[in-house]
Amino acid sequence: MKSILLSVALLALPAFSPVALADVGGSCHFHGKKPATEAVVTDCANQRRAALVKSGKLESSWQAAKLEKLELVDGKKGKEWKVAFSNPAATDKSKQTLYIFFSHPGNFIAANFTGQ
Repeated sequence: MKSILLSVALLALPAFSPVALADVGGSCHFHGKKPATEAVVTDCANQRRAALVKSGKLESSWQAAKLEKLELVDGKKGKEWKVAFSNPAATDKSKQTLYIFFSHPGNFIAANFTGQ
């Protein structure tokens, strides 16, 4: 009888456990110190930009923005990827360039219009 109860409990357990769902950009989380390639950073930057548009933090015209520059810079904690997107259709002319920063392995750090 105990084995039947145990079996039923083990089979029912997944139904009560929380499900982890990844948000847009969820595939761009890396462990370790292996440097990300430019292709990986470009893909992650595009995903992050799309997530910012979807969440309403950027206006919809940013969806069509062009990647202007991708470079490895010296950040506060070592090397960082700095990605610049250009959007001439932005309503605020002082915010026509979006900068997205990633750690050297490719994890998102921040996004802003100052590049700092």
